[in-house]
Amino acid sequence: MKVIVGLGNPGGKYEKTRHNVGFMVIDRLVGESKLSSSKKFEAEICESGGILLVKPTTFMNESGRSVRKVMDFYKLDLSDLWVVHDDLDIPLRKYKIVKGVGPRGHKGVLSVENHVGKSFWRVRVGVENRKDRSLSGEDYTLMNFGKEEREVIDRVLEEIVGGL
Repeated sequence: MKVIVGLGNPGGKYEKTRHNVGFMVIDRLVGESKLSSSKKFEAEICESGGILLVKPTTFMNESGRSVRKVMDFYKLDLSDLWVVHDDLDIPLRKYKIVKGVGPRGHKGVLSVENHVGKSFWRVRVGVENRKDRSLSGEDYTLMNFGKEEREVIDRVLEEIVGGL
């Protein structure tokens, strides 16, 4: 079974932020299906066609706890795990799919690595589009996409969903 985990922060406050592109991908993959809330996994999950879609309900920096519970329960191998997350090292409009590359400062990815190991697939979604470089990465990723950026990220997310 393949498991795709989207990283993000729960709650309406974060719903449209750059940091939540992982959740946005899961929402698109779920489509007409429905995510079920699971206290056991600390996540919202949906199983469809041999793929398990997961949105941890922990905050980003504790995502690994939820991923570990899912991996253990379903007895999954790390090669079956795909983690989708925002990435400031990649410009808006682009994404990369890599395996086993370190967290590069992303605390959600670091949490997953700390709980399950490093040899899993990562879908690194570019969100870097700062005009004002004095904004910290943390502050920037917690901001909503602008209107034009939203159109761009929507196209990128559709491309990602088509490839998963």
